[in-house]
Amino acid sequence: MNKQDFLKELSRALSGLPREDLEERLAFYSEMIDDRMEDGLSEEEAVADIGSIDEAASQIIAETPLPKLVRERIRPKRKMQGWEIVLLILGFPLWFPLMIAAMVILLSVYIVIWTVIISLWGAEISLIISAAAFFAAFAVRLIQGDPTQALLFLSGALVLMGLSILLFFAFRALTRGAAWLTGKIALGVKGLFLKKQGYDTIEGGSK
Repeated sequence: MNKQDFLKELSRALSGLPREDLEERLAFYSEMIDDRMEDGLSEEEAVADIGSIDEAASQIIAETPLPKLVRERIRPKRKMQGWEIVLLILGFPLWFPLMIAAMVILLSVYIVIWTVIISLWGAEISLIISAAAFFAAFAVRLIQGDPTQALLFLSGALVLMGLSILLFFAFRALTRGAAWLTGKIALGVKGLFLKKQGYDTIEGGSK
């Protein structure tokens, strides 16, 4: 793929962005390609070195605030007719509660996911504290000359410590999974506000 095709496809993938943002992003990637070509790569190699269009578009969408995409999506592209304004006002009791409900559901999903993750890490911290307390009790019993009790506390401390180490890796994987999932959800929501087709803005011009 050459530079022109890359920018054209990227423009289509990002057509829901405000025009000034889109032009800025395209200029940025155009400069990246030019820099690689100056370093000795061919045009096709320079484009391939940047990565896929999907990766570039996903990163840009992830970095773009959702309110900006919403404003761009709902901003009228032409002057609204009188009957359109009337329909919008009459439909307000229907579409506004639905929009609020969707936002509440999405927020609830985020809260539930991260509440579970925080709870799991709370349990992990409790295990570590308990293990430390058992080690302390082991030391106290050993000093007091009670080896039987000391060994019991030492065994408990080792079990708790081993369990906490095991769960640490499990909880870390779950946290990464939660971050990936919530990131995908946010990306999907933003994608709803991107148009299926848009204008092409390449090398300062547009179609």
